[in-house]
Amino acid sequence: MIGMDLRQLNHFLAVAEELHFGRAAERLGMTQPPLSQSIMALERELGSPLFTRTKRQVALTPFGAQWLEHVRPAVGAIGELPAMAQRLREGTAGRLALSFVSSADYSILPELVRRYATAFPDVEMTLAEATSDVQVEALAEGRIDAGLLIPPASGLPAAIDYRPLLREPLVAAVPQVWVEEERLATARGKLVGEGWLDQPLLLFPRHVSPTFHDLVLDHYRAKGRQPLIRQRAIQMQTIISLVSAGMGIALVPASLRNLARTGVRYLPLADAAPILETGLAWRRADDTPTLRALMGIALDMAGR
Repeated sequence: MIGMDLRQLNHFLAVAEELHFGRAAERLGMTQPPLSQSIMALERELGSPLFTRTKRQVALTPFGAQWLEHVRPAVGAIGELPAMAQRLREGTAGRLALSFVSSADYSILPELVRRYATAFPDVEMTLAEATSDVQVEALAEGRIDAGLLIPPASGLPAAIDYRPLLREPLVAAVPQVWVEEERLATARGKLVGEGWLDQPLLLFPRHVSPTFHDLVLDHYRAKGRQPLIRQRAIQMQTIISLVSAGMGIALVPASLRNLARTGVRYLPLADAAPILETGLAWRRADDTPTLRALMGIALDMAGR
């Protein structure tokens, strides 16, 4: 088993680059005999000579020349380790896994990712869309570092911390043809009256996003109505596609107006609209620099 150390590798590099034991020893700040002994010990460990030596000349053997091609980048990489450790401590390098609910893709996610990537270009950020319940589980198990999610009304587990970032009203996503056919009552670009409450509704399943689901149903119940749920879908994009196909209407976050889709109109509600909150969640015990940096940017965005 080879037991060489970094000191021996530096000795080999110095001799290989100087091709002179005396100059190499001077460069290393040592005398020539211990340098020669170090190289001979290294050759014994490798089982092959690294240099041919004559009274007039030192040259790399074919084996030594080939090994040099591997040693030089390896020693260089080792030399970079202290600087890399400092960058990891500062959060300017490393990895960060962030999940997000689909609605965040049309509100806070793009700006958050842009600002973080600009400030920390060498951090490897991985993004994954996931529903809030999946994110909470992934956070608890340490599979992600942070999540943009809709907090459950029952609260998050004690081990997970949370800060709200965005509160926005729900608006109605309705088929364009329904507006043109005056199937819905509108005034000044808003949905008025209560006739729209009788139209088929497209909605998230409750187990996927109980907060969002209950927010919509509570709005109906407050008006003494029981919605006619036409279809349930997990992805926000799927719901909007179903609206475009004339399958029904949906109450969605106002930021979803950034999802332009042919055949869909986004109409604010004339009366008080339900408010949906989205925020950033992370493990309370996690104090990694990359996460702290993300939190700083996110909370600065929320403050503004």
